[in-house]
Amino acid sequence: MTKNGNSLDQRTFDKLRRLYIIGFSTIALSVIVSQILIRTHLSRQESDSGVINIAGRQRMLSQKLAKDAISLLALKHPEDVFIIKEDLKKTVKLWELSHDALQNGNDSLGLPKQNSKEVIAKFKVLNPIFDSIKDASKSIITKIENVPPLPLDSYVSDIEKVRNHEGDFLIQMDAIVNQYDKEAEEKVAWLGKLELLLMALTLLILLGEFIYIFWPAAKSVRYTLKELLAAEGKAKKMAFDADELSKEKEKSIQELSALTRAMDDTLLFARILPNGALVHMGNKFSHLFSFSKFNDSALFWNVLSTNEHEQEAIENIISKHKKTGWQGEVKATTKKGDDVWLEMAVIPFSTTDEKSELLIIASEITERKVAQLEIDRLTEKSFEEKMSQQKIISSKIIENQEKEQNRIAKDVHDGIGQMLTGLKYNLESIDMKDVKKATSKIEHLKELTSNIIKGVRTATFNLTPPELTDHGIVPALTKLTQELARLTGKEIVLFNKTDFNQRMESLAEINIYRIVQEAVNNAIKYAESSHIIVSLSHSAKILSIVIDDNGKGFNPDKIKHVKTGDGGMGMTFMKERIKYIDGRLFITSEESKGTRITLNVPLNN
Repeated sequence: MTKNGNSLDQRTFDKLRRLYIIGFSTIALSVIVSQILIRTHLSRQESDSGVINIAGRQRMLSQKLAKDAISLLALKHPEDVFIIKEDLKKTVKLWELSHDALQNGNDSLGLPKQNSKEVIAKFKVLNPIFDSIKDASKSIITKIENVPPLPLDSYVSDIEKVRNHEGDFLIQMDAIVNQYDKEAEEKVAWLGKLELLLMALTLLILLGEFIYIFWPAAKSVRYTLKELLAAEGKAKKMAFDADELSKEKEKSIQELSALTRAMDDTLLFARILPNGALVHMGNKFSHLFSFSKFNDSALFWNVLSTNEHEQEAIENIISKHKKTGWQGEVKATTKKGDDVWLEMAVIPFSTTDEKSELLIIASEITERKVAQLEIDRLTEKSFEEKMSQQKIISSKIIENQEKEQNRIAKDVHDGIGQMLTGLKYNLESIDMKDVKKATSKIEHLKELTSNIIKGVRTATFNLTPPELTDHGIVPALTKLTQELARLTGKEIVLFNKTDFNQRMESLAEINIYRIVQEAVNNAIKYAESSHIIVSLSHSAKILSIVIDDNGKGFNPDKIKHVKTGDGGMGMTFMKERIKYIDGRLFITSEESKGTRITLNVPLNN
């Protein structure tokens, strides 16, 4: 093309470029303006759903307040009043917070600070009703929290006030919710109109661009095409270049053939038809499975395995995934009977004559798979051992429980029962006419009664003490150390270093008590201790109990395993109990140097 022609093409290109820049800039500007307007409106609507949700929740909270208040009149257990009080307290707090947020806004709840005049007017009607219910509810809470709590009839009038105002509150709150919903629908309707207006404006801009930009550009392109027809000489040169490219293509095909041969020799590579018939199998694949390439009618799964079940599994994989492809692990068996694991990919593709084939690419993973199966076997074996160990622990726990029950029954029958029988006969034998003998027998009966009381205390000492249920872990442990010190004559003391006096969950308290009881009894029975110290200390999150004795100690590593069924069961029960309450147990001991057992239990504040 001539120099003038090149100049013409450049001028045409510059003109088209300017026209397209103007056109697309206009469209982009209209889209940006539309998005700014729409997003500005949407940002004003973001809080509508939250407002309606919280306003609706106010109705539910008012009903819950009334329900909790009324339930105070039907209590079966006096202690339940404190549970209802806490529930009522939380509900009033949330109800009051939401009521204030709906009127004055709240950033954490995502509520706006402005309401419409209609909503403000409705809240003015609602506020006196809200204040009446709120004041009555807080009055109920205050009377319950009074020390001591005021009697039930002192807040019956407050309960009636809550119940009487609940209906009015629901009616006014429904009106407010409906007003919020109406205002939200009006915003959505306005947004729809805005979108229609913007769409019309965009269409108008596109029409103007078509008339004044794209249509002239199309005429300019048509002119440019005429100029291109004059480039015949250049096209001939391109044809010559195409011949050169064809030669390069032949060279590439030869290189591809060499690459295919390399794949045959290095990869487990094969091509099959969708029905499983082999089209081609690489040299490495053929060598691994002793396949003769002269066998044209062979099926792929029959080549991979001599096992009927494995053949069926591979056939199912090919049949099911011949259109979608598949990747996974398969097991094969060579003609020599060797097990082979393959990580195999099935890839569907079409040849140049549009025939469907499947490309098989695999890698041998036999060693890795065998190792994995061995790991699975060992894991399963370890799990079975753990289950067996747990069964032994459970049986020992049950056995100890039975022994404890038999011991208590024997103590009651042999000791208390016989003494009660003697008491009965002595009472029957009293002759009130013989004052001297009667006085002597009464003194004997007093002594016998004291022995019975002592026997009852001894028989029930190892049961759950009333101090634990009534007052908590510290009084229970205090009683435990005092009683054991009195009964055994040993120096057993309790130190509450941080004046811990919190109540814990009953399950945590009984397990802590049993662990300390077991540790102290072990120090008495087996360690031959003369001094035992139980120390308590706590922080914000942890209660720590330490049991020290000056006994003969032991080597913790020499305690026999539980699975043997011998020894160490007391220590095992302690570990099981501490694990059950998410605590930790530490045992430190040396022969002839005493023993220290430490319990760390989390405090749920």
